[in-house]
Amino acid sequence: MKEYAKRIERLQERLRQQALDGCMITQNVDLYYFTGSMQTGYLFVPSGGEAVFFVRRSVVRAQDESAVAVEPLGSFRAFGQRLAEVFAPLFRQAGSRKLRVAAEFDVLPVQQLQRLEAVLPDVEWADGSTVIRELRMIKSAAELALIRESARVIDLAFQEAFGMLRAGMTELELISGFELFIRRQGHIGLMRMRGYNQEVITGMVGAGEAAAMPSYFDGPAGGQGLSAASPQSASRRVIQSGEPILLDVGCCIDGYVIDQTRTAVIGSLPEDLAQAYDTSERIIRSVEEMLKPGTVCEKLYMHSLLMAHEAGLSDHYMGYGADQVKFLGHGIGLEIDELPVLAKGFSYPLQPGMVVAIEPKFTFPQRGVVGIENSYAITDTGFEKLTVTREGLIKL
Repeated sequence: MKEYAKRIERLQERLRQQALDGCMITQNVDLYYFTGSMQTGYLFVPSGGEAVFFVRRSVVRAQDESAVAVEPLGSFRAFGQRLAEVFAPLFRQAGSRKLRVAAEFDVLPVQQLQRLEAVLPDVEWADGSTVIRELRMIKSAAELALIRESARVIDLAFQEAFGMLRAGMTELELISGFELFIRRQGHIGLMRMRGYNQEVITGMVGAGEAAAMPSYFDGPAGGQGLSAASPQSASRRVIQSGEPILLDVGCCIDGYVIDQTRTAVIGSLPEDLAQAYDTSERIIRSVEEMLKPGTVCEKLYMHSLLMAHEAGLSDHYMGYGADQVKFLGHGIGLEIDELPVLAKGFSYPLQPGMVVAIEPKFTFPQRGVVGIENSYAITDTGFEKLTVTREGLIKL
């Protein structure tokens, strides 16, 4: 309970700094982060005082789970009046001016915002998404423990996968083996993303040209997928000897994810692909030397670009052609795509408590994708590598 209280206090401090009277939180993951419950409703956090979670359903379960006060939402048409009653001092303090209330504009549907505007006509709405994402960017000891547990489980799954991987099996068979194993270990069955229209199943398993097929997914390797209705990750393609097999598979335990990638081959890789894989490891080793408080995120990405250029692999780095992505890594936690982003224009300095996944990869059209990805926690003096699966090109 103390952890949730600290999160509310940190949010309130940011609200006061930005002259905001409160924050209305509606998205499932954010509700869970601030209350410990993911029931449907509206969490109103005033700039000072107690927050209240107005729940549509299930009120009973929210009352059992939530670290903050829970009240039934009741009629949505009367929500504005309810807020004015529950937070009467805040509304009186505002007087004739409109209350300034933040909301998660990055994930709040327009229709839902319009409904809130209709029942709260005396509120001026502001974008609070950056505030919330920046607060979630710094992980507590409890959060790090859950990410470590996800890392432990996915490592066991990788060892299982290395034992079952063989020429002649399909990508779908391989990822199904991952999914069965980690599900039995407590994986919740999905990896949440915040980005609009972005989805992750369990990750991406792809071999040869199927792994290199471009996709809508905002990553260096999307995968062919099962059909145009699910155009990413594993397909029914048969895995063959002598081709790169990309295993970009995560795990989510109690809401917290680990993200990692390993490259395998049955037999041996062509020399140029093997050299590209070696370059990905050199990049991640070099970036590790820079993982310490104060290093600017943008600098890590630019450094990786220079190394890819010096290796003569710029055209293949983090995708190919128009489908190259413009980042080296990203934050992880309750979602796969958290802050900070290791990309140009992101001036966040690394801070203790940040958790980042770093994924230098090289895409070769019609041939495959090679690379590595580890997740790291930034510490007071450097980093802790959270990913524990053995590294190196896995030769089977």
